[in-house]
Amino acid sequence: KQLNRLTNADIQDTFRNFKNNRIVSYVDYFQKANLYHYHIYSYPYKWTFYDDITNNFLGGLYRCVREISLFDEHPFEHEFFCRITQSFPCLKKLRLYNCEAQENDNLQSLM
Repeated sequence: KQLNRLTNADIQDTFRNFKNNRIVSYVDYFQKANLYHYHIYSYPYKWTFYDDITNNFLGGLYRCVREISLFDEHPFEHEFFCRITQSFPCLKKLRLYNCEAQENDNLQSLM
């Protein structure tokens, strides 16, 4: 049996009557694995960790988060890491799961 895939609009519509909470959602599709991954949470985000962030990460400010993991089948580029730096100012631990080389490798890290 094939299930209908939910779109981001479907997810947002589900939470339309939630008062005082902003619901953030986005959908990732991993073509190599034919897998959909749904991210749904209220904002502001209160947890201290945020797992499986992908290139589709929308940004925002996550002051409570101290630990993140990044996962994608596409390479993470310099601009993505700039967005991560701005979104997680109190970050202490980063885990990275990705085997793809950056496409724009002429940017050098300042580490």
